[in-house]
Amino acid sequence: MKEFTSEYLDHIKEIIADRHEEEARTLLADMHPADIAELYQELDIEEAEYLYKLLDDETAADVLMELDEDDRRQLLSGMQAEDIARQIDHLDTDEAVDLIQELDEEERDEILSHIDDVEQAGDIIDLLKYDEDTAGGLMGTEMIVVNENWSMPECIKQMRMQAEEMDEIYYVYVVDNDNRLRGILPLKKLITHPSVSKIKHVMEEDPVSVKADTPIDEVALDFEKYDLVAMPVVDSIGRLLGRITVDDVMDEVRESSERDYQLASGLSSDVDADDSVFAQTKARIPWLLIGIASGILASLILTGFEHQLEAVTALALFIPIIGGTGGNVGVQASAIVVQGLANGTLEIKQFASQLGKEVLIGLLNATVLGGVIFVYNIIMLPDDFAVTVSVACSLWAVVMFASILGTIVPLTLEKLKINPALATGPFIQISNDIVGLIIYVNIATWFLKVFGS
Repeated sequence: MKEFTSEYLDHIKEIIADRHEEEARTLLADMHPADIAELYQELDIEEAEYLYKLLDDETAADVLMELDEDDRRQLLSGMQAEDIARQIDHLDTDEAVDLIQELDEEERDEILSHIDDVEQAGDIIDLLKYDEDTAGGLMGTEMIVVNENWSMPECIKQMRMQAEEMDEIYYVYVVDNDNRLRGILPLKKLITHPSVSKIKHVMEEDPVSVKADTPIDEVALDFEKYDLVAMPVVDSIGRLLGRITVDDVMDEVRESSERDYQLASGLSSDVDADDSVFAQTKARIPWLLIGIASGILASLILTGFEHQLEAVTALALFIPIIGGTGGNVGVQASAIVVQGLANGTLEIKQFASQLGKEVLIGLLNATVLGGVIFVYNIIMLPDDFAVTVSVACSLWAVVMFASILGTIVPLTLEKLKINPALATGPFIQISNDIVGLIIYVNIATWFLKVFGS
């Protein structure tokens, strides 16, 4: 990664201001598209547009895909449809689809109408029909495909023709006369079996494949499980549609992880550090308002308990411990479940077994934590047995409730097709705070009556 010093940036800006095109082109020619994209983030939009127009179409297309969504959108807004279409000609279909999906329908139609390669335009239109969160929405159509009945010389000839339009070759896919995927042809076989009569005699049969409607998270698990660099995508009857590469999957996994982390942190939408103050405030405020509402509810609960608090002030000292411990236990339990759902080690059908396991873990945690706080209060409050027992029993009950809630909520959200990462954030914390307080109030009230305090 290239680092841009203040002196270097000043030099670039001076070149732009003086409109020294040749010098600017020379500087850009030595830079990787990812570094050019990073440079654009250090410039204002007019300066970025000036440099962008100096790039050749192929480099410009690569730079465009390296930019983050907001910067790319801003750059595209100042371009003509025919210029965008000309650059799309240099993108793989999966990248072209990603770019076009960010535009509104009217812009899409206009850009597609300016793409010279009719076949590519048709492929893009076909791919746009798939849900972007499925294998079909992630796949590209650039791949080398050979027929199982071809001879090796004919296969090599066809491969050379197809490879001219490709940047990277991962696998050679073998199909039958109906375009159904039959196997893959390792490049080693081309060298070691130059005179074989037919491809089907040396191909590797039954390759790992995925259907077009498979969710992206399942695709990612297959890539990890089988250590793949590319995977073919087929329809319901096994016909080859396209391929997904590992870099596409990693990009999706990274974006999904970022979304889950932000959701778990109480952010209601996708934001970055360089987003505007308004955008970041808008993303943060919903859960903060919910937190205020829960605080008000907690104060109302305590209002009905004010006489006990006045009589036994020690009870108030343990409210933070009860709420905080319940929140921590709930977040821990939900984090384990969410992680298991994400990496495939836990499935919805294991609902009962996971709940049973968490109940046992909760029992152990609750017993240890309740015992610790009981011993502490026996030592620190030897004359107030009612408070000692109230706090210990309340903590035990709250830990049990939090363990169960932290397990049930993410599994339920997953079943309802809602992102379970929501369960690792403020939702669990606030729920445990309120319920924990209610448990504490009721148990303490009962014990105070029993022991006559």
